[in-house]
Amino acid sequence: MRRALGSSDREILRLALPAMAALAADPLLSLVDTALVGRLGVTQLAALGIDVAVFTTVFFGFNFLTYGTTAAVARLRGAGDDERAASYALQALWLALGLGIVVTAVLLAGRVGILRAMGASGDVVAPAVAYLQVRALGAVPLLVSQVGHGIFRGLKDTRTPLLVSIVVNVVNGAVSWVLIYPLGYGVAGAAAGTVLAETLAAVILLGLARRRLPTPSARIDPVAMREMVRVSWNLFLRTAALLCGLLITTAVAARMGAVTVAAHQIARELWSMLALVLDGFAIAAQAMIGTALGAGRSQLARTEARRLVWWGLGAGVFIAFGYLALAGPLPRIFTADEGALEQVGDVWLIVALLQPIGGIVFVLDGVLMGAGDFRFLFWSTAAAALGALLPVALLALRFDWGLRGIWAGMGALMLVRLGATLWRLRDGRWARVGPSSARAVPAAG
Repeated sequence: MRRALGSSDREILRLALPAMAALAADPLLSLVDTALVGRLGVTQLAALGIDVAVFTTVFFGFNFLTYGTTAAVARLRGAGDDERAASYALQALWLALGLGIVVTAVLLAGRVGILRAMGASGDVVAPAVAYLQVRALGAVPLLVSQVGHGIFRGLKDTRTPLLVSIVVNVVNGAVSWVLIYPLGYGVAGAAAGTVLAETLAAVILLGLARRRLPTPSARIDPVAMREMVRVSWNLFLRTAALLCGLLITTAVAARMGAVTVAAHQIARELWSMLALVLDGFAIAAQAMIGTALGAGRSQLARTEARRLVWWGLGAGVFIAFGYLALAGPLPRIFTADEGALEQVGDVWLIVALLQPIGGIVFVLDGVLMGAGDFRFLFWSTAAAALGALLPVALLALRFDWGLRGIWAGMGALMLVRLGATLWRLRDGRWARVGPSSARAVPAAG
């Protein structure tokens, strides 16, 4: 037993550590923008905060492209069917291309209305529009990159996406700085640097993926596409429910004033970055659980799931202590405005305490995604976002609780998700969701 657990631990770390680094690198695209734009002034930072909330909601709403591809490729590889794994990946790429074109058109056509609905007003509107109309051009490469990440995760290769993310962030930082300061393009320059970086990531990931899987037919398969959308629907709804709740927190903060939404942007970006680092264990869970269930080894999947939970909890506790130790200097990287810094300090303890909770929740999300248990993920997440986060955020606005009230809602969200996913783990039905023959994965080609 010790040998089996040791082997499991090594595989968890082999997958999770590069995934953590890659996930930390991904939000650095927004963090770099936040740090660079923050030096332009609180108005520009507030505009960026609203824009980033919009793009997070829109693009993360399509993260089923990553999670669905990871789970499907892992289960098909576990079942020894590389041909169907390649066909699934290609259909996912066609879907990403179509969705990216639609998203770009919607964002460009409705940019002013979208930003005003998010609470942008006065001097914040102009820089917010300038950023959005450039960043919208990155929709296609970003969604294509999501599929690319899913392919490599399903192949149990988290090192390649890490290396791509490092290259992309170096390019983004250098190009954005040149466009913002020496060339004087301001927030639009930050958006252009990010779009260039996202395009580079898509090209590299697709080029490398062609070497790892068989070459399928390039045609679009309408039957397979419809089945893929059906299978992914609950995951899409799950993400939409969560992100709508998070979107509302930014809209509420925007209605509390520019300083509050700027402080919320800093706190949320830092929380998101470390939350995504913890999600590295969720990626390991998706690949390991999907492969085990695809091979028909449900008992192994249960054992690995329990071990992954302990790793997620330990990492969350470690990160929480790191946050508490850096409470003073870390927020100052993003702004020198004392009002914004004071409000960030008001919620810093909540941000730190959410890390251990997130460590467990994100791992169990990965377990259930690897098992294809998307329906349960939708209902549990929707209950947490709409039944816990939303009411508290609205009460914070109504009774002027400020940023602390908004982050109390974030705490309620995570606690409800924690209870639901732990119950599902103990219930055990998730281990019967992932079919040993991978028959739930749509055939394509």
